[in-house]
Amino acid sequence: MPIGPWGRRPAERREVEAASAPGSDTALREAQPTCEQCGAVLAYAPGSDELECAYCGHRNRIEVAPVAIVEHDLSAALRDQRAAAPLDETEVVTCSACAASFTFDPDVHAGECPFCGHAIVTDTGAHRQIKPEAVLPFEIAEPAARERVRAWLHGLWFAPNRLKRFGQADGALHGVYLPYWTFDSATTTDYRGRRGDVYYEPRQVRVNVGGKTQVRTEMVRKVRWTPARGRVSRNFDDVLVLASPSLPVWMTDRLEPWDLGGIKPYTAYYLTGFQAEAYRVELDAGFALADEKMKKRIAGDVRLHIGGDLQQITSMDVHHADTTFKHILLPVWLGAFRYGNQSYHVSVNGQTGAVQGERPYSWWKIAGAVLLLAIIGGILAFIYVQSGGRLG
Repeated sequence: MPIGPWGRRPAERREVEAASAPGSDTALREAQPTCEQCGAVLAYAPGSDELECAYCGHRNRIEVAPVAIVEHDLSAALRDQRAAAPLDETEVVTCSACAASFTFDPDVHAGECPFCGHAIVTDTGAHRQIKPEAVLPFEIAEPAARERVRAWLHGLWFAPNRLKRFGQADGALHGVYLPYWTFDSATTTDYRGRRGDVYYEPRQVRVNVGGKTQVRTEMVRKVRWTPARGRVSRNFDDVLVLASPSLPVWMTDRLEPWDLGGIKPYTAYYLTGFQAEAYRVELDAGFALADEKMKKRIAGDVRLHIGGDLQQITSMDVHHADTTFKHILLPVWLGAFRYGNQSYHVSVNGQTGAVQGERPYSWWKIAGAVLLLAIIGGILAFIYVQSGGRLG
């Protein structure tokens, strides 16, 4: 009888596929797929729908039954989370330094936190949370991510030379799936404000020209304000909110945009060989952050609706309808390094390769640049004086 793509016979493969059903991640992790040639545990190969053996290079294709990606009703979930969305119990490790919670390979007993670099010894605990509905698989493999980091480091102005060597020496990267909430909502907003229309009026002014007083006419800018009120509507789709405080918001915001057209129904196969962080921003807090994001877009709609040259918004009463959510995982390569007595983060979008990071500055380089600018300024001033104030 032929061997199936998981290194098992077809009947056994059906059991693995069934393990991807909601609520059965624990069984899936216990029966990790192994290489059909050498028996080693497989890991997801970025940019593919395959699992790859790190030892012999053989690949097995990921074959799971298609599952719809479901949007869950937000109001129902906030009333009763258990009834509104499927839950999953996951074994995670919690870092004692930064409090990040993430999965750890079951055969590894020590390592370092991918968020802060702190050394950890595995001491897992069970977390019961809303199950991820979808996952965006890695497209960028670690070697390509390291090249992106190296190019980013070499492009930094005023960075210490030792920092730039991070990309060539001990700059290990960890592949981590970050937890996100996405929200859809149909909004209507009643607003009040003012519309400003600019106009100009002539004004007589006295000026001194060659020791003589002259009267001139100049146009003075003024604004005519009138009350404004109205209603605007906007439908929001997949407003992203990072469900973790482990990384700075500015960093993760700059990793956007994400192309969510490539998301897959959640299966732990895409997580094989990677870590996944458990969310620490609860659903209600996540929607509060999404609401603030939506209000910024709505404010732009209101200004367009008010019209005129200037707009002032005094109030916005936003109403949400048909609001839904889902929990998804997005891929990021993380590096954490120490320079001096401080820890710095570097992150790479695992889909696009965009790089963002924290960095120290070389104050010697900055001081040298300031001194150089002062010298150039002094030379230009000297030339200006010598030319009698006539340059060019």
